[in-house]
Amino acid sequence: MAIFSSVFAVLMAGFAFFIRMKAAEKPTNAKKIILPPIFMSTGALMFVHPTFRVTALECGEAIFIGALFSILLIKTSSFEVRGNEIYLQRSKAFVFIFVGLIVLRLALKTYLSRTIEYGELAGMFWILAFSMIVPWRVAMYASYRRLQREITEKS
Repeated sequence: MAIFSSVFAVLMAGFAFFIRMKAAEKPTNAKKIILPPIFMSTGALMFVHPTFRVTALECGEAIFIGALFSILLIKTSSFEVRGNEIYLQRSKAFVFIFVGLIVLRLALKTYLSRTIEYGELAGMFWILAFSMIVPWRVAMYASYRRLQREITEKS
């Protein structure tokens, strides 16, 4: 099961990376920025099942690490204005950071699976991912709105 979940996580990360790269080819909008964390939030239903519940300390650790990782994503995400449209700007650093985060996640999962039950670990990694994506998307939305106001003021 651990191998399957790791392979699945790598495939999902690859899919997310592909979507991110394709997004740079089309103008973005608020909905494209806000919806991913909303869709991901449905994963919190996993905590209904006792297997996935984590302690307050584990939750705090996951939130802290996720918030730290979000800083890397925030720093490598920027927008550019082309005409009157806002595009997500591609960053070469994003590729390395994204791959680095995946490798780090797999290493942590392998190491932590020795001492933490699989269900709890899955819950911790969901919390970590959510704690990473929400601040990143909030920062992206703020940057998007700022550019949108500038475009409106120029018109």
